[in-house]
Amino acid sequence: MLGFAACIAGSVLLGHSWFQLLIAAALGILFTQVAFLAHEAAHRQILSSGPANDRLARFLGNGVVGMSYSWWATKHTRHHANPNRVGKDPDIDVDTISFLDEDAATARGLRRAITRRQGWLFFPLLTLEGLNLHALALRHLFGRQPVEKRGTEFALLALRFAIVLIPVFLLLPLGMAAAFLGVQLAVFGIYMGASFAPNHKGMPVIARDAKLDFFSKQVRTSRNVSGGWWATWLMGGLNYQVEHHLFPNMPRPHLAKAREIVIDQCRALDVPYTETTLWRSYGIVISYLNEVGLAARDPFDCPMAATYRRV
Repeated sequence: MLGFAACIAGSVLLGHSWFQLLIAAALGILFTQVAFLAHEAAHRQILSSGPANDRLARFLGNGVVGMSYSWWATKHTRHHANPNRVGKDPDIDVDTISFLDEDAATARGLRRAITRRQGWLFFPLLTLEGLNLHALALRHLFGRQPVEKRGTEFALLALRFAIVLIPVFLLLPLGMAAAFLGVQLAVFGIYMGASFAPNHKGMPVIARDAKLDFFSKQVRTSRNVSGGWWATWLMGGLNYQVEHHLFPNMPRPHLAKAREIVIDQCRALDVPYTETTLWRSYGIVISYLNEVGLAARDPFDCPMAATYRRV
């Protein structure tokens, strides 16, 4: 609350100044931090009862962040049940970016051009992820599938967008207001993507018909990010991804202690435990996406000829 209050006060004091874009960037960071809290509430880590956590997650997700709690909960539950499993984990379904060779091979037109260079384009594309998350929320709520508390989610989203958009476009010049919104969405998208991508991208992909026990399935497909308290704050506890997948209801403060127990168990069972630095994880993600993107290239293209081809 203090962060949002500071942003409001700063925006009022700055007036028609392009320094307003710093306030927009700060809001992008704050919305992501609230998204982490919504994620924890959805996992029933914050309050004592399940229904209370659900209400909190819906309020934070829809009313503050601007995402659909019901859409995210459905998608995220499937991800936790089968991380990185082909055909079952929606987080590796194609959506501009291809995470599987077979998806990259089917890319055509603009998507094919993007897929061929998707590793290098990953972070630039994340500038659009904030807008995409809002659009997915609205598409979900306008869809024909059953949605629990659809009216409540609509009302919270409408109130949230009104509170955010009306003052911005009412108090700032049109061009500055558009830039303000663009920066806020870009920072939000980059921060969200940069926090979730290191967790599983570039880790082993499980075949549709493979059989793995729960422990092996969760540990082999998850990657921790080292760094201690600062990484925990920066990533909302997602840096302990292995432990989070093994104990999804465990609150953030206890994950570091659980890590020690999980490492011992991995040694006993000879299951690989993956942990790396944040920057190294980004390198792995970029390398993996570029490798998958090779499937979108024309097999008859000659790299040497392409290098020296005349324009």
